Amino acid sequence: MAKGKYQEWQTPEKLALIEGWARDGLTDEQIAHNIGIKRPTLYDWKKKYSDISDALKRGKEVVDQMVAGSLVKRALGMTITNTTYKMVPIRDDVLEAKRARWRNEHQIDHPEFTRKELVQASIENVPTYEKIPIMVNENELAPDTSAQIFWLKNRKPELFRDQAFKRLNEAQAEKVAEEVRKSKAEADITEAKASAYRTPEGQYGGLNKLLAAIDESIPKDGDVNDNPD
Repeated sequence: MAKGKYQEWQTPEKLALIEGWARDGLTDEQIAHNIGIKRPTLYDWKKKYSDISDALKRGKEVVDQMVAGSLVKRALGMTITNTTYKMVPIRDDVLEAKRARWRNEHQIDHPEFTRKELVQASIENVPTYEKIPIMVNENELAPDTSAQIFWLKNRKPELFRDQAFKRLNEAQAEKVAEEVRKSKAEADITEAKASAYRTPEGQYGGLNKLLAAIDESIPKDGDVNDNPD
């Protein structure tokens, strides 16, 4: 770094230039390149010289606000207006009035011009066509869920940060796993019942129990009460 180079960039004009680069979205590395220094040198300047640091900060704050505004519009949805223009010739009387006004304004700044030179210059510098709008179209842009998620994760990280989404996904996965375990258990019970029924004991077990109950309900010899009523 040349000795005293930073002083060249502490004038109002140079600071405005740095601020403009930051506002245009240039990175620190690109700004350092434009200044003619290395990026570490620019970092050192930012620490030592508050005017340079403030210029960078002001420029970046402007573009940050612009980006944030655009992000909000994309998240909420917005209306895009497209205007179609047509070039039409300017009426002769209007054109002559424009040229006369141009000559009067420039005659003050250039008194050395002759009348002929002013007339010729006005013909060359005043356009003969003008742009007029002929059609305006408005298109509704739907809300962008990606922009919504990005905004919420940064504005309300305690609710929408990645860990919160991770916990939600884990809870959903556990619920699915529990349903799978329940379905498997029910299938195992059904299979066990079917296997038991396929055995001879299983096929006739229920009938044998019914016959045994009926048999027990029939009085046996010696069980009849002989006492008269």
